[in-house]
Amino acid sequence: MGGLRPGRTVAWRFTLLYAALFLASGAGLLALTNLLAFRDTTTVAPGQTTPQLDLARAQEHIRLLQERLDEAEIMQSRRLLAGSLIALLVMAVVSVVLGRVAARRVLRPLRTVTAATRRITADSLHERLAVAGPADEVKDLADTIDGLLERLEASFAAQRRFVADASHELRTPLATMRASVDVAMAKPEPVPAQTAALAGRVRTELDRVDRLLDGFLMLARAQHGALADRAAVSLAGLAGSALAARDGDVTARRLTVDTAGLGEAAWTVGSATLLARLVENLVDNAVIHNVDGGRVRLAAARRDGQAELVVESGERCSTRPGWPR
Repeated sequence: MGGLRPGRTVAWRFTLLYAALFLASGAGLLALTNLLAFRDTTTVAPGQTTPQLDLARAQEHIRLLQERLDEAEIMQSRRLLAGSLIALLVMAVVSVVLGRVAARRVLRPLRTVTAATRRITADSLHERLAVAGPADEVKDLADTIDGLLERLEASFAAQRRFVADASHELRTPLATMRASVDVAMAKPEPVPAQTAALAGRVRTELDRVDRLLDGFLMLARAQHGALADRAAVSLAGLAGSALAARDGDVTARRLTVDTAGLGEAAWTVGSATLLARLVENLVDNAVIHNVDGGRVRLAAARRDGQAELVVESGERCSTRPGWPR
């Protein structure tokens, strides 16, 4: 904040504003106090005396006057104290109200900055606060947030470019490995069964990596607009395909698979590539992280206009009709 002029900062504005308010409150309090202090507190003096009063009567008269004067001073002090307390209470309430109004007015730009910042998400990093006004703490804060958003936007863009470039670059070695496997399997000499099984496994894993790269590309492109492969997709079909791809692991781990709940297609609309990857991850976790001899249950349905897919795994799976989403 070193570049800000002291007279234009929010701290100085608060200082001057509240100083003026409390000075005005003090002036009002003094005015009320003086008004109450100078109220008419005169009392009726004893009747006129004649010069012929003797000394004893004169002393008695002076004593009575002194008592009345003391009583008047006490009454005036009490009246002044009560009036001061009332005035202090009134001015305290007025000061709080005025201070609240002034604080809300001064802090209004901060509320604007906060609301604008909350509206900005990862999909709208290109937006800026662009707060106009004097070069005070509020504008400095808004400019700092704008700088942060600019750096975040550049970072997200670089990440998307990296994902897209890496996905494109990895396709060439994948195609080379797939071609090598196909050439090895296409030789006229008989291929050993173990080599054929290994080639099939490698080709399967290459297909999985290819689908993963498709998902990365789709995520990178989704940052710039609508998904290109948005279409109607069957969750039950995706789950069946993902389970078929893991058939070898299911057999090796002696898993019991229940697919009775996949009778309904459970159609939904979205990216076929990303949804397929999502379902594959769920099925992979259910198979890989299961116990040997465990169970896997897959179910799909539409409830309240929404497509639902359930993948359960463990020693015992729920068969209740009200399965969770």
